[in-house]
Amino acid sequence: MKSDSSEWDEVLEKLAAEIKVRHYSRKTLKTYALWSRKFQWFLKNKSPQELSTTDVKEYLTYLAVKCNVAASTQNQAFNSLLFLFRHALKREFGDLRDVPRAKKSLYVPVVLSREEIDAILDHLSHPFSLVVNLLFGCGLRLFECLQLRVRDFNFDAGILTVHGKGKKDRTVPLPESILPELTAQIERVKALHEKDLAAGYAGVFLDDAVEKKYPHAPKELIHQWFFPQQLLTLVAETGELRRYHLHESLLQEALYVAVRRAKIPKRVTAHTFRHSYATHLLQANYDIRTIQTKLGHASLKTTMIYTHCVPVRTVKEAKSPLDF
Repeated sequence: MKSDSSEWDEVLEKLAAEIKVRHYSRKTLKTYALWSRKFQWFLKNKSPQELSTTDVKEYLTYLAVKCNVAASTQNQAFNSLLFLFRHALKREFGDLRDVPRAKKSLYVPVVLSREEIDAILDHLSHPFSLVVNLLFGCGLRLFECLQLRVRDFNFDAGILTVHGKGKKDRTVPLPESILPELTAQIERVKALHEKDLAAGYAGVFLDDAVEKKYPHAPKELIHQWFFPQQLLTLVAETGELRRYHLHESLLQEALYVAVRRAKIPKRVTAHTFRHSYATHLLQANYDIRTIQTKLGHASLKTTMIYTHCVPVRTVKEAKSPLDF
């Protein structure tokens, strides 16, 4: 998005390039660019070459004092501007120790009982019910679930490889209770792929990284998405057929309806099932560090938030809460 300052537009282009070089996600790019634009507007298009630590202090103070943002929001702005200074402007950020900090609140996540989860599942159809089973059964983030590929499922070992935030992979146990549904979904994907090949469409939808890494690979050898959308979309500009995988907004819409029909008076999002996964493991006396590993948390502090929901005891080997 262009602004009325060519200088800032150029800086934002550099920021985008630096993020792509580091293989950060598109969501990170969108977040950092948004905060950089807000910073630009706050400073009324002040030249990027004239920016100082004082400008950053004033903006972060404005967010905390005038806007009353949450601590996590102020931290997000801080990290965005830190990246802007260091990598786009190639300058040191400066000392910000005297900046007023937004107040941290004790956040206790919304969690669901097993009965509530089963009630929601009763009002979900395929493939949304399978998505929710994986969110709760494996503790996945929504984007992790929707980006699963067939190759990530190791049925012999009973494990799922998850490609998490920051390009960090982890493994979690596959829920035994939904193994038939998982294998059935893989058969659907295979049948869909064969149908595409028969129709003359010899490819599958790939993300940018895979497509660049294997530009000449036989498409049959590229592993398909585990949740492909059932329709092929014709891209008008190129005449290319492309399959789009299941979008998270479709799941959120289906989930909203299911929660209302199940008459559950809680604010339920896709992430609620990940919270429930961790809490159910704690209730079953699993070790907090084991849960940290299964969730893919870099810091134990992040996992410790679930101790506000249930007492902590210890058990070493984690199973899926779907199998309790």
